[in-house]
Amino acid sequence: MSTTPDMDVATTASQFTTKDRPTWDLYSRCIHCGLCLNQCPTYRVLGREADSPRGRIYQVLLVDEGRLKLADEVVTHIDRCLGCLACQTACPSGVQYGKILERARTEIETNYQRSWLTEKLRRYFYGSVLHRFDKLASVAKLVRFYQRSGMQTLARSSGLLKLMGTQELDALSPRIDDDFFFREIGNVYPAVGERRGRVAFLAGCVASVAFAELNRATIRVLTRNGVEVLVSQGQTCCGALHAHGGYLEKARELARKNIDAMMADGIDAIVTNAAGCGAMMKEYGELLEHDAEYQLKARRFAAQVRDVNEYLAEIGLRAPKKKIAGRVTYQDPCHLAHGQGVRSAPRELLKAAGLELVEMERADDCCGSAGTYNVTQNELSMKILDAKMENVAAVEPEIVATANVGCMLQLRAGLERKKMKARVMHVIEVLDEVY
Repeated sequence: MSTTPDMDVATTASQFTTKDRPTWDLYSRCIHCGLCLNQCPTYRVLGREADSPRGRIYQVLLVDEGRLKLADEVVTHIDRCLGCLACQTACPSGVQYGKILERARTEIETNYQRSWLTEKLRRYFYGSVLHRFDKLASVAKLVRFYQRSGMQTLARSSGLLKLMGTQELDALSPRIDDDFFFREIGNVYPAVGERRGRVAFLAGCVASVAFAELNRATIRVLTRNGVEVLVSQGQTCCGALHAHGGYLEKARELARKNIDAMMADGIDAIVTNAAGCGAMMKEYGELLEHDAEYQLKARRFAAQVRDVNEYLAEIGLRAPKKKIAGRVTYQDPCHLAHGQGVRSAPRELLKAAGLELVEMERADDCCGSAGTYNVTQNELSMKILDAKMENVAAVEPEIVATANVGCMLQLRAGLERKKMKARVMHVIEVLDEVY
């Protein structure tokens, strides 16, 4: 790949300065074969080498070697990456692209100056809100007032959102719950019938204000399968959004808090219903590998993390008393399929619920949600979503099932865009219905 004409060529010194600078071992695994290209959503849409995994790795390497300035052009291409990890699945050389991306974004956060407003918003969102559940609840209450008071309806009907260019973003916003899940933190839920397991459950940050009922459904499904559930006191955000956004040190701080809070004696697993959270927590061992106090605890913690679909498939699902009829197609969340390698478990559970599973083409292609991506890169996200929805529409499902809250929001927006009559459901919501 050659640099584009508007890229600023540097001279000698590396543009990277942090301890998280990517290592040569990470760079050198890429043999430039190009097998990642067709798996990359941004490359398929934009058709530019600089917006492919191979191209991004090369740009990061050039900046690290001091041959390219850490300027707008490079940052744009790195920002456009979804971090879906489909390239890792396709790579024959075992390139750990996700690590390169997270470390590059940490360097960008440290050494690149964004606009004043962007800097303020990022520091508020990542630095003050996500992991501070009291502040998150306050922000969520303001959003709920906007949604319930009639202000949102007025903004939509008046054309104001369209005029401001925020119509697509408004359509993606989650409906804030009436009853936040935060009040359940610290509770213990006993198993129904013979106890078959004991788990610690991650409440999550955004999930606690916008998917509280999904969390409650997860607890019901687990307890009805003979699992005692601890919603550990002192837990916080998993740190996934921080790591993906370039705040690796903050992610480490949150990891330590969760390790201290959730590694209770006698638990069989640490369970989450969000694919992105699970993938992050399974990486705590690597995240804290140089922390003398936490490295061993982090490895033990990571080894106990299970996606709820994965855990239920492992212990064996208790036969439900009823079944749901209908056609379901399953959308693989990127960080469940590519990040954790969990593909069959959700499908097995859907079949156990009685549904007819119809596979769409490219089920493990990214839907375009990717954490905050559909907000920060909305136009590109919608193009990626439209491609996904073509595959969904082709199999004419009654239910589109997935296993990640961000995917649920994105897919609901996709159904609205396609004017399709189908329900988007988490696999756990399906199981909750049949029990």
